[in-house]
Amino acid sequence: MSRRVLVTGGGKGLGAAIVRALAQAGFDVDFTYRSSGSAAEALIAELSASPVCGSFRAFQLDLADQAAVDAFCAAHEDEGYYGFVHNAGQSYDALAAMMSREKADEAMQVNFWSLTTIAKALVRGMVRGRSGRIVAIGSITSIHANAGNGAYAASKGAVASWLRTLAVETAKRGVTVNTIAPGFIDTDMMARYAEHRATLEKQIPAGRFARAEEVAAMTAFLLGDAASYITGAVLPVDGGLSAQISAHRY
Repeated sequence: MSRRVLVTGGGKGLGAAIVRALAQAGFDVDFTYRSSGSAAEALIAELSASPVCGSFRAFQLDLADQAAVDAFCAAHEDEGYYGFVHNAGQSYDALAAMMSREKADEAMQVNFWSLTTIAKALVRGMVRGRSGRIVAIGSITSIHANAGNGAYAASKGAVASWLRTLAVETAKRGVTVNTIAPGFIDTDMMARYAEHRATLEKQIPAGRFARAEEVAAMTAFLLGDAASYITGAVLPVDGGLSAQISAHRY
C-alpha cells in the first residue's frame, strides 16, 4: 500500500532533493512551497514523467503566516499522512548582542512554530494508525556555536528539543521522530557565503560541502522500514564538522 508524505519547502534546493528521494523510495509525496511556483510545477512535471510510480502534489503555503499554516492543517490533517518532513527554513544572521527580536521571531515562526503546528495536526493520525515518521532538518549550529548564528541556532535547537520530547511520547505507538543536523550544504542558501567557501571547505574534514542528495538520502532512510528503531535522535550529516572545533567563515 502506498504511503503519503508531506514535505515543507519542497520546491527547490534540498527540499526538492528530498521530494525526489522519497518518490524514488516509493512514497506518494505532497510538498509545500512559498514563492517558487515555477520550480514546484517543474518538479511535479519531472516526477510525473519519470519511471517512479506515485502521486505528487504541490501546495503554496507561507510558513511565516501562522493563520495560513493553521488553515492548511485544518484542510489536510485528516488525509492520513504516514510521514512529515519539515525542511523549510529561514536564516537570520546577527551577533547575539545585536539580535533583532522581530527578525528572530520570523525565523522562529518558520523554523519552529510552523513545525509544531503541522506535526501536532498530522501526528494524531499516525498515532491512531500506530505507524508514522516525522523528520526535521535541523542544523549543526544547534549543537556547536558559530558567531552570528544565535537566532538561527536557537530556532533549530528548539526543533531538536521539542522533537525529542515528541519522540518519547509517541514511540510506543509506532511513530518515530528524528532530527537531521546538516553542516554546510551546496544549495542557493549558501550563495551569500561564496567568498568564504574555500576557507570553510578547508576546515571540514571531508573537504567539501554536502550535496543535497546526501542529506535527502538520510531523510529517505529515516522514513523507511529499516529505521523503525531510530527515534529521538539528532543525526549530524556534516562531513565530520561536528567531530572537531567548529569552522568559521572569517
